[in-house]
Amino acid sequence: MSLPTLHGPRWAELRLHRTALLTGGALVVAALAYTGWLRWAARAYPEPTGACTSHGTCETFLGFPSARDLLSISMSNGAVALLLVPLLIGVFVAGPMLGREMESGVYKLSWTQSVSPTRWLATKVTTAAALAAGGTLALMAVFRFGASGMIGVRWDLHWADRGVYETTGPALVAYALLAVAAGTLAGLLVRRTLLAMAATGVVTGLVLLLLGNARWHLVPALTRSKPATGDSSWVSMWSTNSFVMDQGVTNAAGERFYPGQCLPKPIPGYSCPTDTKVVSAYADYHPRSHFWYVQLIETGIVLALAAAAVYAAFRILRRRAA
Repeated sequence: MSLPTLHGPRWAELRLHRTALLTGGALVVAALAYTGWLRWAARAYPEPTGACTSHGTCETFLGFPSARDLLSISMSNGAVALLLVPLLIGVFVAGPMLGREMESGVYKLSWTQSVSPTRWLATKVTTAAALAAGGTLALMAVFRFGASGMIGVRWDLHWADRGVYETTGPALVAYALLAVAAGTLAGLLVRRTLLAMAATGVVTGLVLLLLGNARWHLVPALTRSKPATGDSSWVSMWSTNSFVMDQGVTNAAGERFYPGQCLPKPIPGYSCPTDTKVVSAYADYHPRSHFWYVQLIETGIVLALAAAAVYAAFRILRRRAA
């Protein structure tokens, strides 16, 4: 029995963009090799014991206190860098994959090769979506391999940090699919390579930014309070693995304010209640258990936007092909 192989429009699409695909594959392999080397180094060169002082010597690993520190910094920066993946995917789909064909008129040749406009676009969208999802999942797997045992332990790898949050759940894959949909719609609407690339980058970046700022309001935060018993009573009322949204103190009327701004006397420019006598302390926070609630809600929103963009793209194609 022969193995299934790609053929027809999908095979032609892959061959047409093989340079970009090989470059992306090489990037994944390089990231895996670098991460694997750092994981090995973290075990081979453990962290030094004792403190490093100006009068003493401290062994370093390539200028860092230890290989584990270099691994942690690399994973933290790498998580933020992975937020660029949807932007790159969207720009590629809008430009080289669709915009260039629309601008040059090559798509007309494809429509005369026994390929309907709908099938032509469907082939491009599904191929790009499969590659985008697969490539994103591969990079996410590399990150999880490198950050294994460090998320929530190292200060720069908190589960709610920008980049770490997206890379450890389905949200990043959803953003990659949104980029494909946005690139498809922009390529059909603008029909100019550079303009379509710019429009897709702006739209995808705005969605990433807006949802990134709004995500922790999708699920109500928990509030914990307790009577004030001293100057430091408003500190450390939550688990160290929680994501704190707000913290401060209240007076007898329940008005919230911040001690640093209002005590011992109000700082000019800040809003403080008339009564600044501290009665209780409060903290609004998200526990670690809220991670998947927020991830699934955000992923659903992003996928809905992607579906709407794809639907709009096919509607536009039908009107122009009629």
